[in-house]
Amino acid sequence: MDIYINQNSGVPLYLQIINQVKQLIAAKRLKVDQELPPIRGLAEQLLINPNTVARAYRELESAGWVYKRRGAGTFISGKPSPLSEQERKRIIEEKITSLLVESQQMDISVDQLIETIQKMGSKKN
Repeated sequence: MDIYINQNSGVPLYLQIINQVKQLIAAKRLKVDQELPPIRGLAEQLLINPNTVARAYRELESAGWVYKRRGAGTFISGKPSPLSEQERKRIIEEKITSLLVESQQMDISVDQLIETIQKMGSKKN
């Protein structure tokens, strides 16, 4: 599972995990009944405290995104829970803001960013 933590983002680590799991579900990269990594395994991979991963999993479960099977693990829920248009827009705007700040620090213009995005987008299609 592709989850990345940014220790310097100012966003709590458990929220970063929650947001990324939701995004992976919305992008259909995580399927219904697919098992999430064990808490300890993901914590080791991300080099964070297992309690942080456990909190993220608990919050995802209480929101209906995942469910637990005692002794078997945590799995993606079949409950329809697509991100709302407003939530998708908020997530993208947050990422764009971060990209703009980083590019400004690296002296990369907005035009250069747009050109790079267009090149990358044409490679994916």
